[in-house]
Amino acid sequence: MRTPTPSCARSSCRRRCPTRSSTPCPRTTSRSSDRRRRAETSVRPDILSVVTWTPTDHDIARWRLRTQALVAPHAASAGDVVEHLLAVQAENPAQSAWAVACRTTDPDARGLATLLDDGEVLRTHVLRPTWHYARAADIGWLLDLTAPRVRRTTLLGLRNLGFDEGAIDALAAVVLEALAASPDRTRDELASALAAAGHEPGGQALMMLLAELELRQLVVSGRPRDSVHTYARFDDRVPAPRRLDRDEALAEVVRRYVAGHGPATVADLVYWATLTVGDVRRGLDAVQHDLASFDHDGRTFWHAPDQEPPPRRAGAPSAHLLQILDEVYRGYQDSRMVIDAAGVVPRAREASTGLALVDAQMAAAMKRTVTPRRVRFTLTPYDGRPLTDSELTALEQAAARYGAFLGTDAEVVVG
Repeated sequence: MRTPTPSCARSSCRRRCPTRSSTPCPRTTSRSSDRRRRAETSVRPDILSVVTWTPTDHDIARWRLRTQALVAPHAASAGDVVEHLLAVQAENPAQSAWAVACRTTDPDARGLATLLDDGEVLRTHVLRPTWHYARAADIGWLLDLTAPRVRRTTLLGLRNLGFDEGAIDALAAVVLEALAASPDRTRDELASALAAAGHEPGGQALMMLLAELELRQLVVSGRPRDSVHTYARFDDRVPAPRRLDRDEALAEVVRRYVAGHGPATVADLVYWATLTVGDVRRGLDAVQHDLASFDHDGRTFWHAPDQEPPPRRAGAPSAHLLQILDEVYRGYQDSRMVIDAAGVVPRAREASTGLALVDAQMAAAMKRTVTPRRVRFTLTPYDGRPLTDSELTALEQAAARYGAFLGTDAEVVVG
């Protein structure tokens, strides 16, 4: 599938490439009684015969692109993306806005912005711990389930900075009083309110304090002000949170994660949701009759039964320019590197750059630079291999789509 060329008049894409190569890039329907789909015996409807289909890392990576709506069929709206993925990592608001929009049929920054303003989607600390977008309808039960383990990090950090439970409670009281008097306050404004009350926790401590209060369901994101994150009282933004008992929540998180991220392993979900292996297996036991699975590389991969593996098709590849925090990368740990089936990306240290994917594989490290005139994507191919014409064309199309989202020109530079 080729990434569609945007119709935005301002979005054009120019290439500057010192080295190029003209060499082109190189349903299962059978089920056992417990709905486990085995790779060894599969029916491929696109081939119209019974074949032995052994999935590869590359197959799984392609499959995930479709599950995550990075290729057609895309989601209808930003809200549908967040609901489908359950939570979307959102440390960088500008880049995470694209992570949501690029999964929709018509990428538009206003979709997510409206949801954040209305409080239908919230940006808060909920998993691992870091910022995520989550639906207001899900945030209550999801925090109930994940916050106890995540809070170990925030509480340890605050204690190491000299804040015990009593001090944290005192600071929380000031923050809540300030938000009751005037909601939608920025972090700097809350720092001023704390200083006026005789408390000056400092930048790092304030950041950890607010994350701790989010995990306690005392504060949550308010209405953004000129794209700046604000805080409000949780009860004001989520007056009737959905609650589930623990077993229901474990079943729900397994079902929703697999539906939005599958095929994935138990260990992938353990990492993503900050749960124990026992917790995830308990949830899986409750819903595995509604899921399907296959074995690959000594691991069991779970997916929704209506999610079929995409056919292996020749032709022009699709490409994606994504942040390193995108769910296609950060949504997994155990099987994350199926997007590098050839093993060309160094494993010793995690890359801090973005991802340039071609046909669901990491083709190059990517650095995004936004200027008043254009968005520039500087690509550094892995393993010194030059990009082929078809790969570069696909990446230019991905850049143009990103440029159309920003309302600016796009440029691809290969270094």
